[in-house]
Amino acid sequence: MGRHSTIKILYTTDIHGSFFPYDFIERKPCTGSLARAASYIKAQRARYGERLLLLDGGDVLQGQPTCYYSNFVAPDQPNMAARVLNELGYDAQAIGNHDIETGHAVYDKYIREANYAVLAANVVDARTGEPYFKPYAIFVVDGVHIAVIGMLTAAIPYWLHESLWQGMQFQSIASCLQRWVHHVRSCEQADFVVGLFHSGYVGGIADAHYPENEVQAVAQQTIGIDLILFGHDHQQKQEVVGHADGSFTTLLNPSSNVHLMAEATLDIEISEGKVQKVDCTAQLVSLEKQPLDNDFMQHFATDKQQVESYTQQVVGRTTHALRTRDSFFCSSRFSDFIHDVQLAAAPATLSFNAPLKFDAVIAPGDIHVYDLFNLYTYENQLYVLRLTGQEIKQFLEYSYALWTQTMHEPTDHLMRMEQGSDGHWRWQNLAFNFDTVAGIDYEVDVRQPVGQKINILRLSNGAPFMLNQSYRVAMNSYRGNGGGELLTRGAGISFEELPQRIVWMSSKDQRQIIMDYIHAKGTIAAEPHNNWQFVPKAWAEPAIAADKRLLFPGSHG
Repeated sequence: MGRHSTIKILYTTDIHGSFFPYDFIERKPCTGSLARAASYIKAQRARYGERLLLLDGGDVLQGQPTCYYSNFVAPDQPNMAARVLNELGYDAQAIGNHDIETGHAVYDKYIREANYAVLAANVVDARTGEPYFKPYAIFVVDGVHIAVIGMLTAAIPYWLHESLWQGMQFQSIASCLQRWVHHVRSCEQADFVVGLFHSGYVGGIADAHYPENEVQAVAQQTIGIDLILFGHDHQQKQEVVGHADGSFTTLLNPSSNVHLMAEATLDIEISEGKVQKVDCTAQLVSLEKQPLDNDFMQHFATDKQQVESYTQQVVGRTTHALRTRDSFFCSSRFSDFIHDVQLAAAPATLSFNAPLKFDAVIAPGDIHVYDLFNLYTYENQLYVLRLTGQEIKQFLEYSYALWTQTMHEPTDHLMRMEQGSDGHWRWQNLAFNFDTVAGIDYEVDVRQPVGQKINILRLSNGAPFMLNQSYRVAMNSYRGNGGGELLTRGAGISFEELPQRIVWMSSKDQRQIIMDYIHAKGTIAAEPHNNWQFVPKAWAEPAIAADKRLLFPGSHG
């Protein structure tokens, strides 16, 4: 006699510390969070019981101050992320790049404390050639063998210093996925294969050895994988890919910060003890109106209070508002304050920096810990790299081309922006790659084509700037490791050469460096360096005023 079974798979990804219905950085309630997901999970588990799998796609250890507090302020306590996911009964998780960025001490401890499998089949132990993490997990659910294969974006070396991933080597997902699918099908008798991938759909870094986002490609190329649950790119996605043999692969990405739950329902026909057919239906479920789970909130109430108290600590004061939006249009208080911090902390002559938020602001008055999380969400280190003058110019050409376009008439737009379907204007590219430099005086000619916009006048101390001379340049570790490709595609330095260019790195993360700087000063009175400008002013100033009103409605030019 045959029988029918229904299995439910629930999936979150890129939680980034969103455990509670409160944004500790913006200091306001938020609609997503695991506290809302908890009530949904509880309801689904009441219905499906042991026929439910709960999975996560990684990037849980960085983001909200909940993570930083647990990782670095109270590291001797059991990790909060592990305790939260244990409490909710997660079965498996793919490790993410922001989990690796916390360093061995944090994520090794986290994995030890997790009651669920932490997976990454494409991360290899450099000594043995075997998987560094557990490659997959097998779950026997109502007699059905479900294999969950973990994968991590291979682009880690582009963002993180080797000390953070010491002992590891990274393979592209495409190079090894089919082998692992074949293994679980043939050796583990898997009836249904799930890919748990911390990798985006398409795009990003396209290095042949370290591709960033591979899901579209591997879904089309790989036979025998039924469901790919993915993340990393924070873009919600639901798609079904058909194959020549008549099989299908379902793709699901619920984006970030637990606003959505990805859900797959497996309708299974079993006959003579064997799975004959599996139909997979999928959906993305909004959690924004889901009621909070009171048991969850009560269980972690002390944790929430500890994080809240930490973020409300006063670090110092500022006499002026520091706004990231100003950094896109001229030499600004915000960017030049960060440049000042970097040049004070690092043995460098010049400094690269980009605003990490589209429109963050620290108002005049007290500066709190939460303000610094608003400016610096992740824990980058500070680097000093050795670059030639020519490489610095090429770097700047690449950077400014990301956010400005060539004006052919005084009425043209200057900013490289686009209007979304919601009517709002936004940057075409990622603002955290819009670097400026401190320590040199330069002009950006809005009429010139890409590659010919930057005219470097001199060093800011009055000395000549030489294209063939070597300079020590401070920058964050994301940029110094190749992030954004400004040093590779822009400056023209090979990825393999970048580690040899690093001459100094900080022992502290950049947010802590900023915190220490403010604490030492007590009160900061940041002023713009006025070392760069768009020219000619007759074209640039009206264009900036018009574009600023589109990007930041309510601004006054």
